[in-house]
Amino acid sequence: MRTFLLIAATAAVVSGCAADGGAGRPLPSLEIGPGIEPIPGSITYGGQPRTRLQKAPVGSSVPHDFRTSRGERVRETYIIQPDRSLKLVNRRVCRLPSCDD
Repeated sequence: MRTFLLIAATAAVVSGCAADGGAGRPLPSLEIGPGIEPIPGSITYGGQPRTRLQKAPVGSSVPHDFRTSRGERVRETYIIQPDRSLKLVNRRVCRLPSCDD
């Protein structure tokens, strides 16, 4: 019985480590809404960019694709605000080779 409990506890610990790849919490495959936080690779990670989009209309969307340190493809959508800043409104993490909508 002790051996079974030891194996079960070890399996739980190992599966927890594999789920997040050792880099904190795993990214959900789709995030939509006002509470999305930028991650490394996001345009707004570390603050707003120094240059502003001057010609794009307010309210228009700006797509951004990049890869995480684990090789996952990420697609983000930003909306241009009236003060010309960018607001992150959507993120999709693609874990498969194809990430077609």
